[in-house]
Amino acid sequence: ESKGRWDTIWMAGLRDKDPATIFDKLVSGEIPADILYEDDCVFAFKDIKPAAPVHLLVIPKDRMNLKNLRHSSSEHIEILGKCLAVAGKLSNMRELGFGDGARIVINDGADAGQ
Repeated sequence: ESKGRWDTIWMAGLRDKDPATIFDKLVSGEIPADILYEDDCVFAFKDIKPAAPVHLLVIPKDRMNLKNLRHSSSEHIEILGKCLAVAGKLSNMRELGFGDGARIVINDGADAGQ
């Protein structure tokens, strides 16, 4: 919009034009996943190529123009908090193979193994 009337409203008028990622395809069911947790906002599943004895991924179901954590802003606080809370909940589940604690890692971008 040339008049700039949406400039003060976060993401107003913007569309996520990036192609679907593998994570989008997992959430949509296009690619099957071993789902461990799912609600309206968060999706958690087992990694198909685990790098540890217990390796799961916890992602937002709606990427909200956030395909890399380094692009996050205050508008993402709620969903990022929900993802961490789900990771904490899952890390208490001994039936998944967790013991007394868990290593929780956030990869951000291709150089980090995302």
